[in-house]
Amino acid sequence: MAASRALLPNPHASASPARARARLAAAAAPSSLTFAARSGGARIRCATLSSPAPVVSSESHRSQRISRAGSDGALRPKPAVLVAEKLSEAGLAVLREFADVECAYGMSPAELLAKVAQFDALIVRSGTKVTREVLEASRGRLRVVGRAGVGIDNVDLQAATEVGCLVVNAPTANTVAAAEHGIALLASMARNVSQADAALKAGKWQRSKYVGVSLVGKTLAIMGFGKVGSEVARRAKGLGMHVIAHDPYAPADRARAIGAELVSFDEAIARADFISLHMPLIPTTSKIFNEESFAKMKTGVRIINVARGGVIDEDALVRALDSGKVAQAALDVFTVEPPPKDSKLVLHENVTVTPHLGASTVEAQEGVAIEIAEAVVGALRGELAATAVNAPMVPAEVMSELAPYVSLAEKLGRMAVQLVTGDSGIKGVKVVYTTARGPDDLDTRLLRAMVTKGIVEPVSSTFVNLVNADYTAKQRGLRIIEERVSHDSPTAEAPLESIQVRLSQVQSKFAGAISDAGDIVLEGRVKYGVPHLTLVGPYEVDVSLEGNLILCRQIDQPGMIGKVGNILGQRNVNISFMSVGRTFRGKQAIMAIGVDEEPDKETLEKIGAIPAIEEFVFLEL
Repeated sequence: MAASRALLPNPHASASPARARARLAAAAAPSSLTFAARSGGARIRCATLSSPAPVVSSESHRSQRISRAGSDGALRPKPAVLVAEKLSEAGLAVLREFADVECAYGMSPAELLAKVAQFDALIVRSGTKVTREVLEASRGRLRVVGRAGVGIDNVDLQAATEVGCLVVNAPTANTVAAAEHGIALLASMARNVSQADAALKAGKWQRSKYVGVSLVGKTLAIMGFGKVGSEVARRAKGLGMHVIAHDPYAPADRARAIGAELVSFDEAIARADFISLHMPLIPTTSKIFNEESFAKMKTGVRIINVARGGVIDEDALVRALDSGKVAQAALDVFTVEPPPKDSKLVLHENVTVTPHLGASTVEAQEGVAIEIAEAVVGALRGELAATAVNAPMVPAEVMSELAPYVSLAEKLGRMAVQLVTGDSGIKGVKVVYTTARGPDDLDTRLLRAMVTKGIVEPVSSTFVNLVNADYTAKQRGLRIIEERVSHDSPTAEAPLESIQVRLSQVQSKFAGAISDAGDIVLEGRVKYGVPHLTLVGPYEVDVSLEGNLILCRQIDQPGMIGKVGNILGQRNVNISFMSVGRTFRGKQAIMAIGVDEEPDKETLEKIGAIPAIEEFVFLEL
């Protein structure tokens, strides 16, 4: 990761580096941090909140208006913001109070490349591609990209991070609009509104054909209990519906406050009369509503989707509609948008469709404009942005020292969440740092953020970084406690001896990772600059965290390494590292195998079929 400013410099303020470092040091200590021991010595090592503003050539930017004098008496140019796609006047007004604003709608890629170097911030919707080429064409001046909406597929996040450009979005303003559209589709589908409307306009009076179903007393399952799902629940309760919900990361107290009952995925789809989808499209949710899922539902169930089209296997849904397993569907989103004109799903007589209108209200569009304008202005002022979606920069010396530990922290979190099974989700996380340094000599915010990133990103569509990690954890009811254990080696140069991640009150798909205290425990350390896994539950191992990992719990007996190695070799899966840890000779052991490629299902089944292997799990790193 390239070194740059930790956040965005404020061109209207002047602060000494020492004062900035002191401010950050005071803010860095998390309230949940505990200390097992404390040693002396207090050197402050942390990221700085501000750095010198980019030099702006007066020759090339004569047209900029001059702002009022700064605290040092110097006049400074106002930042310039380019709005590349239509934004409401309410949002533009927020921007104009702080910056010079130019609206240039409908630019070609070439025109954007030619203009971008003149601006400090760029605001787009989904139609403008902010590519690496655009970011590099800004020649270091562009400090913020604002996406007026939720999705950021059209922004090259890696390139933005590399050039020190913060990317922010507007994820909350559409919430009510999307929830209202979900309720509109629910009611319209239940009473056959769109079909009856089309029939009557075609000259057909068919009252008996379009008899609907009542909503009162029916069970609505909300799949994904985030912002939109919660708002749908509130409105459905007002319609007299019984609301159940599935979301492993939803806080139970929030669900209770709304009057919703949190249940497992299978229970939700089995009990529901109506199912409303509000989950992100990630690898674990892609086509999660498929042949197998539909088979577990009540006959005559009705489905609403205002989330992401890809969570439904559309071919399987057509078959379920034809068979009557699913009575009706109301869809605002599709796997491919716009869908093909001859789509069987769109043309099905029992399907109500709209062209991705979830956020399409006057109020929502204005709300998005204001939210993104405020986020961009805040970022230009150098403030922390809860809606930032790419990693902020830290000074080179801090990144150089912590880089391998950053990778270790994320990978420990990523492995830990893949070991969790069941529907309880993760609520309690303890991160234990073993270090010879004093409490004032090691800022663990970045490491805590990376553990959060590793736990959250594999199971959601949220981008986690130093800016939004604590906010994201709080929103998901994830309580992260940090503990520092003194390592009695005052001459140690490395900032950390080890990092341990413990997940409490969860079920594990791999029993070998459970400690004597009943927690999932993973520990690692950095060796020769490379993250290594050194502890799984009670078992000591030593395997480099590169590529992917297979963990096997087995009876400790000769020949096991050869048997597993032969299977992987026959399937052309290259082994990078292998380590075996055991508690007692001849009892149980853990084999940790690093592999370059992901073994196919048949290969993993062959490993699991070895008689001495009691369980195994494949982990993506």
